[in-house]
Amino acid sequence: MTLHLYLARRFLLTFLAIFSVFVILLFLIDLVKEMQDFPAFPFSEILEIALLKAPSANYEILPLIVILATVALFLRMSRNSELVVVRASGRSAIRALIAPLVVAGLIGVVSVTMLNPIVAASAKRHNDLMNSYLGWSINIMAIAPEGLWLRQGSETGQTVIHAERASSDVSTLYNTTFIAFGLDGTPQRRITAANATLGDGEWRLTDAKLWDLSSGINPESTAQELDSYSVPSALTQDRIIDSFGKPEYISIWDLPKFIGQLEESGFSARRYAVWMQTELARPLFLIALVMAAAAFTMRHSRLHNTGVSVLTAIMLGFGLHYIRNFAQILGENGQIPVMLAAWAPPVAAFLLALGILLHMEEG
Repeated sequence: MTLHLYLARRFLLTFLAIFSVFVILLFLIDLVKEMQDFPAFPFSEILEIALLKAPSANYEILPLIVILATVALFLRMSRNSELVVVRASGRSAIRALIAPLVVAGLIGVVSVTMLNPIVAASAKRHNDLMNSYLGWSINIMAIAPEGLWLRQGSETGQTVIHAERASSDVSTLYNTTFIAFGLDGTPQRRITAANATLGDGEWRLTDAKLWDLSSGINPESTAQELDSYSVPSALTQDRIIDSFGKPEYISIWDLPKFIGQLEESGFSARRYAVWMQTELARPLFLIALVMAAAAFTMRHSRLHNTGVSVLTAIMLGFGLHYIRNFAQILGENGQIPVMLAAWAPPVAAFLLALGILLHMEEG
């Protein structure tokens, strides 16, 4: 037990030291970059932007930090002959790896349950802040039990769109209502349509009925029924989908409810489901990275080429991380099932690392 506590403490301290270095380094890089991109901004606003971006930047490279912490720990123990002492005491190197694996799993659990909500909130705030600074229009979308609500802006005012349901790719809205407001906030017209299809710079409405609300007379008396009608729009399909909010902007605790609301409204929640399952699989993936890095660095430094071993461990970790991201993309595109996209890479990485570790240690 004493040995396990010693190795766990050493691994945790090494991880925290490397993590602190990356936090400071990435923050300074972002700070300089933002000062170059926005030279006219006050330093306080640039500092706020850099601080809001720091959590997501460090969260993204967490697997790399775990790999570097593992390599640094076992290289130091190898050079100090501590691994030789562990083996001489009758304990295998694999048993000595239990403590770092437990710590890596705990790091994964803490990152998912505690760091993920912080990253989601800061990333969302950073995105909104940048949109306001750059003067980009914000199209607000909301999912409610009565259907979909969407707002689009233009130079002439705002238009609120309501639809009972929509296609999975949000390109077509059904049983829609468009209410246009002027710059002073007064309603200008109301349009209902059986469906509205998003085209190039416009909504194409079918079986539409138009009421003029700005004439001051009974709108029903001047209402027009049209087989087709077009409403100008600067929206695109990608911008509407992004209005839902990227998965990174939603806390892991809120994702199940959000996914349920999307599915009830007829939208595809695949990319949110893939992101949630990928996050849940993060602890297992970090454990696999520790095992893979340890397999190449747990031998005595005099018995192998240290530089090649370190490079191999880091490249293997990068390869596993790339495969994990590639599988996530395939899952989001619907080419492979959600659970397979999220859990297959961590499980495969764990089994691969275990096989390499057993081969290296047991011959």
